[in-house]
Amino acid sequence: MMRPRVREIILWGTGYRGKRVDVIERNTVLRNLERYDLGQAKVGVLASHSALDTCDGAVSEGFKTVAVCQKGREKTFSNYFKTQRDTEGNAVRGVVDETLVLDRFSDVLKTEVQKDIMGRNVLFVPNRSLVAYCGIDAIEDDFAVPMVGSRNLLRSEERGDERDYYWILEQAGLPFPKKVEKPEDIDGLTIVKVHHKVKKLERGFFTVKDYDQFVEKSTELIQQGVIEEDFLSHARMEQYVIGPVFNLDFFHSPLEEKGEKIELLGVDWRFESSLDGYARLPGKQQVELEEMGVLPEYTVCGHNSATLRESLLDNAFKLAEKYVKATQKFYDPGVIGPFCLQTCVDKDLNFFIYDVAPRIGGGTNVHMSVGHPYGNALWRKEMSTGRRLSMEIRRAIEQERIEEIIT
Repeated sequence: MMRPRVREIILWGTGYRGKRVDVIERNTVLRNLERYDLGQAKVGVLASHSALDTCDGAVSEGFKTVAVCQKGREKTFSNYFKTQRDTEGNAVRGVVDETLVLDRFSDVLKTEVQKDIMGRNVLFVPNRSLVAYCGIDAIEDDFAVPMVGSRNLLRSEERGDERDYYWILEQAGLPFPKKVEKPEDIDGLTIVKVHHKVKKLERGFFTVKDYDQFVEKSTELIQQGVIEEDFLSHARMEQYVIGPVFNLDFFHSPLEEKGEKIELLGVDWRFESSLDGYARLPGKQQVELEEMGVLPEYTVCGHNSATLRESLLDNAFKLAEKYVKATQKFYDPGVIGPFCLQTCVDKDLNFFIYDVAPRIGGGTNVHMSVGHPYGNALWRKEMSTGRRLSMEIRRAIEQERIEEIIT
């Protein structure tokens, strides 16, 4: 029989170190939160992914910010977006008040670093980089800093996990591209989702039309060092839905009592390298490149803003409603704050969800500071995802309900 993992409790401010089994207890996080001076609360984030949006929104809502940086990647936050404030404390330039520079992002898990963060009264906002660089087990088990959002839902992003987001979508009765069980079953345009061999946080995705093409393309990508030889053991193959891609940036508020708890704040879409450059070539040259073994890669390098035709908005909200209910049923207390449903729309204007982010999305920087048409229209001011998140923090503190948004 395997022995359960025994982890150390970090109970800040007491000098206590105990032992526990598996996932960190909520009471441990709440006891750490009790030692905060919430009148001096700061918003903290790992300095990557959507950190600028998080910090910009926090400053707009009157909070000071802390960016946890990795050495060699800190200048964007410590220099170029460093906050300058006037004599009354108002930000007149920049969005990052404090930086904590570590040798590696994963050092945020060290006991002394967590104590430093909590000593600054930081409420921590999770993003994809936090899990990617630190590991989901460590974030669930070892990270005792009060986190704004759904700690237990972060695991659902681990594709292939027993209860990943595909499982949630299925339980919720939500549409997603049909899964292809094995290469021999490929009988139409199919996308093979697999991690890049070298760029560990990026994609080694490729598309194929049949089994023979699967063998041909996968062999080429293995030879090029893009994917691992055993990639199929952790790949997902699914129907490729032809249509535009829309990342729907939603927000779910546990605190809202007068209006709807679900809000659509914005929509974004991706620039992917080398796919976008490949797609701009004439079709004949695309074919020639493929014959030469040059295949497009799907590395996300930027985002742009978009809107939906209004007749699609009802269906977009229905997707969000079903997703929220499923998370509440299977991942109590369910999604808290921002989440992103990554969708494509087919020729009949049907949505298909191909990815889910149960935290702030990677494309929300496109509407930081200026907001987004949907968020702005709803709140009658510039409302980005980062600002909406910090507005929820401020409301929770003012209403003495902060524990409702902390995990």
